[in-house]
Formats: sequence, structure tokens, C-alpha cells
Amino acid sequence: MKPTIYLDNSATTRICDEALETYITVSREHFGNPSSLHAIGFDAEKVLKDARADVMRTLGAKNGTLIFTSSGSEANNLAIFGRAHAKERYKGKKILTTAGEHSSVSAVMEALRADGFRIEAIPTVGGALDLNALERMLTPDVILVSAMMVNNETGAIYDLAAVSAIMKRKCPDAVLHADATQSFMKIPFTPDGLGADMVTLSSHKIEGPKGVGALYISGEIIKTRGLAPMILGGGQESGYRSGTENVPGIAAFATACRAAKNSFSARMRHISELKNYLLERLKADGRLAEITPLCPPNAAPHILSLTVSNIKSETMLHFLSSEGICVSSGSACSSNASARHASPALLAYGQTEAEADSSIRVSLSHRNTKEELDALCEALALGLSRLARIRR
Repeated sequence: MKPTIYLDNSATTRICDEALETYITVSREHFGNPSSLHAIGFDAEKVLKDARADVMRTLGAKNGTLIFTSSGSEANNLAIFGRAHAKERYKGKKILTTAGEHSSVSAVMEALRADGFRIEAIPTVGGALDLNALERMLTPDVILVSAMMVNNETGAIYDLAAVSAIMKRKCPDAVLHADATQSFMKIPFTPDGLGADMVTLSSHKIEGPKGVGALYISGEIIKTRGLAPMILGGGQESGYRSGTENVPGIAAFATACRAAKNSFSARMRHISELKNYLLERLKADGRLAEITPLCPPNAAPHILSLTVSNIKSETMLHFLSSEGICVSSGSACSSNASARHASPALLAYGQTEAEADSSIRVSLSHRNTKEELDALCEALALGLSRLARIRR
């Protein structure tokens, strides 16, 4: 039996040994409820406090606070719904996002549209934000701009610092929410450097446990009460997210942050080398001439979308899986939908429906090797040959 080659690291990552050890230790030895007013509760509260400080430090945040959630999706929901419903006067105002956002943003936008808010999407043709369109869209009634930093399907890096600069000039009262799910510990940034008021993080994308996310909120948001809670109850997480905190998961997330930070340069250098190696292999191998890589002008090192001419992405994905290679046909969240549609992110990039429906995503980790990419190329060549008879 062939060993499994995992090339779907944007969907999730294997928890690192250090984070797993932290999870087990905290679960056994610091099991108290951090809201309890006794010694065991105080012990858990200290673990939570230390973890919050560690993640803030890793993020490079100098003010504000971090609200722990159950996922990046919940953090996105909190940022957008929480901003929209923070003040009665925001009802019916304009919110901007980007074309081809993750469903945890786009679905929230559709819900707000149905509730009377005006939603507009900044074009992302060619993998770059249309800043001229943004200039036109930024009217005085905009209360929020919510945008991903790295597109989870194309790997395009969006210039949110430029977005922030334009916002400060045209709509100084609007706030910027950055979904950093695919950029945290993948590309260097800080909230201040972006000019972001809120930033979404996800644990399981950086070798932490699943079931943990976080939303950074700036001191100004706190001061102006510019964010409403979504989950009410005991008032945990500074009142922004009630419910007993997942202390073991949060502590393990902090450990994964420290591990990623300590080896950030080496990891990113290795992943960049792997991506360049794969691009060269695809270019040099005549058997793979029908595969077209998507190459945005400014791209993250860990994501590469490949369009396989006239073969449905799902068909190629299942073939590669039978060869022991795990890739994706897009966002892992949206792949669970009952009715599959062409990827909005790829359509927003400029692909046709046929191209978008024939694309697979390879997402790399520092644990991957060139030998694994060689195996991927061989499997792709075999797939192109065997699947030729069932093409469109």
C-alpha cells in the first residue's frame, strides 16, 4: 500500500507534537473552569491569560485584546455581525467585502443583505484588489470593510495596508476586518502594519488543535463599543463571547503559535522552495502540458491552484486520492455543500466556469518534501492519461 501524501494543508494541518503535549497536560493538570473562584479555577485562568498574551505577542499586536472562539468561522461571524449590530444607527448601512470570500464571510454578508444592509464586493480579477473600485465604493455610509489577506483557493495576497490607507482618507469612521486564517504564520504582518481593527486567526491552520479560533480587536473598537457580542451568557472573553473557554485547546494553540514563530523563516523558505520546484516540474514535463498553474502577481508561498484541462476537479481529486495523494478542489468548508457550484473565488479571479470546475488546490507545509511533489507529478501524468476517455 502506498504511503499517503498530504498536500491539503490549507484545509487543516496535523497538530504538532508540542501542541498535542500541551493539550494533554492542560487537560489533566489545569482542568478547572477559569471563571471559578477557587485555586483550581485561578490556575486555569492563569493558563488562559498566559496563552492570550502568547498569541498576542506572536501576532505582533501592541494594544487591544484577543477573543477566543471555537473557530475562524465563528471569529469572522463575530467580527461582521458584531460590527453590523453594534449600534442601532448602523442598520441599513453599507458594508464592503471582496469577490470570492470564504463562505464564513460571504454567507454572513448575504444574511445582512437580507436584513437590509447594503453589501458590495470589491473586484479581485487577476488576484489583486481593484483599489480604483474601492475608491468609488467608499462612500461616507460605509461602516465596515471585511477582506481576507490571502485567498484560500488562489493564494493571492491582497494589499490590505493599501485598503486601510484609502479608508482612513475617505471613510475614517469605518473599520477594517482582516481574515488572516490563511496568512497567520504564512506571511509576515501585524495588525498595526495592516491598519486592521479586527483580525481573524485559526488554530488548526498552523498545527494547533481544531475547535479554536480567535478574533483580535483593537483598543479603539473596545473604547467605542464598536462590536456587539453574538453569544450571550456568563460574559466570558470580556463579554464578547460567553461560554466556558476551551482552555486546553487555547493553550495548545498558543504553543503552536510559539513553535511556528520560532521557525517561521526556515519554514517559509522551505515552502517557497517546494512551490518553485513544483512549478518547474510542471513546466518541464511534457506529460503535464495540459495543467495550467494559477500565478497571481503577489502570491502566498503555500497555495497553488492548478487547472487540469477538461477534467472535472472532483474526478482528478478522487483519482489522486486513489493514488494516496490528498489535495483539494477548493475550500474544505464549501465542499460539504449539498449542491456543488463553480468556485466563486476562481470565478472572481477571472476563470471561466469550465476552468473553475477543473481546478485543484495544492497546499504545502514545511513537512512536505520534493519527493512528494515528484510523486504528485507522476500521479497527475497518470491521471491525465487514464482519465482522457472520460473527459467532457
